[in-house]
Amino acid sequence: MKQGLFLVVSAPSGAGKSSICQGLLDICPQLNFSVSYTSRPPRPQEVNGKDYHFISRENFLQRVKRGEFVEWVESFGHLYGTSRKTVDKYLQTGKDLLLDLEPRGAKKIKKIYRGGVFVFVLPPSRDDFLKRLKKRGHESEEVIQARLAQAESELKEISWYTYVIFNKDLKEAVKQLHSIYIAEKCRKEILSDEIKKFMQK
Repeated sequence: MKQGLFLVVSAPSGAGKSSICQGLLDICPQLNFSVSYTSRPPRPQEVNGKDYHFISRENFLQRVKRGEFVEWVESFGHLYGTSRKTVDKYLQTGKDLLLDLEPRGAKKIKKIYRGGVFVFVLPPSRDDFLKRLKKRGHESEEVIQARLAQAESELKEISWYTYVIFNKDLKEAVKQLHSIYIAEKCRKEILSDEIKKFMQK
């Protein structure tokens, strides 16, 4: 069975990548979402098992020791990781997978799995990005400034991403990500088995 396609979406904190990913999932029911694990507490409206698998820091570190994460990072005092079992299960059964990852995690994934599609999401401008962070309300000025500093570092990673989306309008950004997904599904490498069958006399 051919390997599934995996689409990795990254962005600086507050750029709106999670909303864009959800928009794509709403119109592509065949696309599966890799739910990450995290040691941070859930935010209002977040659902365990849908937005994240919320576990304790101790539980997370035990999973790290067992090699359960294909990638994991610590960000602002909290741990985030992607289940190796989940990624392998979908890809090896020919199913497509969407991952919402920050650049450090995405870079680790790129080194391990070949053929991934990597998309970087940017806010319309730096000023808009700052406004989005401040609108969160539940974070201190210190955390906001730390996120800005991290974003500056993350922006340097754009060079190795395949695509970039400016999130000026959510519907348009979802449409662009959908277009990327459709285009990648039409690559001849992805369709090699179907092409061979067609060419057989």
